[in-house]
Amino acid sequence: MGRAVFITLGCKLSFAESSAWAREFAAAGYEIVTEGEEADIYVVNTCSVTSNADKKGRNLISRLHRRFPGARIVVAGCQAQLKAEEMAAMEGVWAVVGSQYKGDLYAIATADTPGRKVFLEPIEESDAYFPAHSSIGRTRAFLKVQDGCDYHCTYCTVPLARGVSRNAPIASIVGQARQIAAAGFKEVVLTGVNTGDFGKSTGESFFGLIKELNEVNGIERYRISSIEPNLLTEEIIDWIAKGTKFLPHFHIPLQSGCDRILAAMHRRYNTGFFRQKIEYIRSRMDNVFFGIDVIAGFPGETDADFNSTYRFLEEIRPAFIHIFPYSRRAGTPAAEMPGQVPESVKKERVKALERLCDNLHGAFCEANRGRCEQVLFESTEKDGKMFGYSRNYIKVERDYDPSLVGRIVDVIL
Repeated sequence: MGRAVFITLGCKLSFAESSAWAREFAAAGYEIVTEGEEADIYVVNTCSVTSNADKKGRNLISRLHRRFPGARIVVAGCQAQLKAEEMAAMEGVWAVVGSQYKGDLYAIATADTPGRKVFLEPIEESDAYFPAHSSIGRTRAFLKVQDGCDYHCTYCTVPLARGVSRNAPIASIVGQARQIAAAGFKEVVLTGVNTGDFGKSTGESFFGLIKELNEVNGIERYRISSIEPNLLTEEIIDWIAKGTKFLPHFHIPLQSGCDRILAAMHRRYNTGFFRQKIEYIRSRMDNVFFGIDVIAGFPGETDADFNSTYRFLEEIRPAFIHIFPYSRRAGTPAAEMPGQVPESVKKERVKALERLCDNLHGAFCEANRGRCEQVLFESTEKDGKMFGYSRNYIKVERDYDPSLVGRIVDVIL
């Protein structure tokens, strides 16, 4: 049939969607090759969370067309939904596929004639759910459980790109988990835009989902890729703590450690609530890995506000901080707010948070030194070494041993 390449810019959710498309192309007879190889079709799954992400998408498309001028380039993802006409005007672009048409991407990409170039509906009408899971590698899979978001934080374009919160039924997602298990994967990462909001379109609940997934034979470990603090309930925490396949690893977005800024962001909690959530989890589980998202330089953030965030992070001691300089996004309320922070100040704050992250991560790893932990080793080999992750997400490196690939083994950290 031909050769196809799938390139993903962005999150685990987009990676899962790209993998689903790749399986469809492969089932139809296409050879799936890697970026940099010559192919007939290049599917670029874009991200638009920041202006830098937009730039990466445009640059990648231009580079592909220069190198492979005869190939079809199909643009999908968040940038396709938000900036469809801009993407369609780029040289080499065969089609732009919006949120509502993700399930039709194969047919659009392989059509004899382009017909129309832009496949897009207003985001309010983008209520289709495209099921997806990744199938690359031999140890860990990403399973999409939810899409869209109803929160409308003032800085975020995701609701504009992905639409309302929606999901497939629990039975459908459990069926996908069984497929993942049959393919030999040991670990599954649950992904979504607002993962804990699962159930909006089916009348079910995230707690109900994870209890059902816990019963899938063959999957030995689950991670929740990201969950809002207000949706990570004590009921869920208590159940995980009793001894389930769900690991002591939580990625919880904070965004700011200053209550005034949190209110301006329209976040649904304050620092007191967030602190209590962290403390409660630690009271129920040992050696928990917390990854926390923080935005530096939100409009109106003063030096005092930033210092409040810095001190708050020192106090709650996450194992990792995922740091974003605020990016002004058209169509969001924050873009029109007064007090836009200069780029130079944002960079200084990002550097300060990066240093803090290094210190906190080092302290977390040191606190775990000497413990016996279960590590799932990956298939990747680099310079004679292989690596894997402990239950609480500490990266472990050792000499490459093919017999350990895909196995969970006890390791003294």
